[in-house]
Amino acid sequence: MAPWGEPALASGGSALKVLILKPSSLGDVVQALPVLRLIKQHRPEASVFWWIDSRLAGLLEDDPDLDGLVLFQRHGFAAPRVWQQYWRTVRWMRARDFDWVIDLQALARSGIFAWLANGRLTIGLDTPREGARAFYDLAVPRGGAGVHAVDWYLRVLDILRVPRGASFVWLPPRPAVASRVRERFGAGETMISLQPGARWLNKRWPVENFAAVMRALAQRRPAARFAILGGAEDRELGARLAALAAPVRCLDLTGQLSLPEMVEWIRATSLMITNDTGPMHVAAAVNTPVVAVFGPTDPRRTGPYGQLAGVCQARLPCVPCLSPRCGNPRSLECLYLIPPAAVVEEACRRI
Repeated sequence: MAPWGEPALASGGSALKVLILKPSSLGDVVQALPVLRLIKQHRPEASVFWWIDSRLAGLLEDDPDLDGLVLFQRHGFAAPRVWQQYWRTVRWMRARDFDWVIDLQALARSGIFAWLANGRLTIGLDTPREGARAFYDLAVPRGGAGVHAVDWYLRVLDILRVPRGASFVWLPPRPAVASRVRERFGAGETMISLQPGARWLNKRWPVENFAAVMRALAQRRPAARFAILGGAEDRELGARLAALAAPVRCLDLTGQLSLPEMVEWIRATSLMITNDTGPMHVAAAVNTPVVAVFGPTDPRRTGPYGQLAGVCQARLPCVPCLSPRCGNPRSLECLYLIPPAAVVEEACRRI
């Protein structure tokens, strides 16, 4: 192991070998990508692998900066067959003899895997959650309660002496995928995409408010087209929004796009109106203007990076509570206090 505070370098003049652990969720993986991009810019000869949830593999398949993906089966973790796969993965990681093992997940599971990889230097995030930092050689503090997740991840590069001032393409375009999406669903001059779903129920702005925003924008921007985004689990929500938005014509794409297709659709979108979700971070990464409705979470920490001016959030003593369950006697007050008119005005400023 390298001495405390001294990052290990590739030995014997060989190419640097790096393992990044950031298996989930979609938004977290997207926010961690600058670490990969800047390492490859500074050390183009580096061989970099990414440990990722198998359900998100499509996001990074064929990525030009990666030599491969190490797939993690999150579901069925206790099944014997899954543990056999984990053991094979651990043996592969140890045989690879990584110079840097970078854990950007900072949970017990990822910390254990980082430690088992047995790299020359294991570095991660300094957080008391689940005690993952006990498995690292170096733990990087956040630097303040309001520091954005992206900036926290980039602090890892400071320890590794990787410059972070260079420009980079966050999510490289996939022209073939973009062409396929255009052929399937068409494209308009002004396409406004909406993401009404979210993993936490108390992150979901009322679907009736999304419908009101669509109707208002259709009047103010007659040439605009609308698309509803979301996974298969959002199909019922998408159908409800499409029905409530009548007579506005909109395309319900819930459950119809693969991860790469979703990225390219958002890239071609003129504006994204969204809850605090993974696709919000995709929009920020591909420079699509974002209007984001925030309830219990803190946009300073997890908002659309570089576009925090587009966040709409109520001012309440309990905001942000950072909890997946609302404890306010007036349930979901932080969401209901954000009027559709405020989102419409912000959308017109940013489109």
